[in-house]
Amino acid sequence: MTVSSLTHRDRAVLRAVADGRCEIAGSSLLVDGLCCADQFVGLRLTSAGLISTRPGPAALTTAGYEVLAAA
Repeated sequence: MTVSSLTHRDRAVLRAVADGRCEIAGSSLLVDGLCCADQFVGLRLTSAGLISTRPGPAALTTAGYEVLAAA
């Protein structure tokens, strides 16, 4: 995934993850304790290697930090 292919929602979710507001619960991404309205954004960003895949507090990967910094 490149910076140009990120949607505004993707960038917003990456910022929320960076701010410590997200959690991975099963196959769902929770933002501020609520399921994200875009049910596929978590899968899309984890599959792209931008967010860690382990359950618990979501964290940006090195690639996630780089993409967010470039966005």
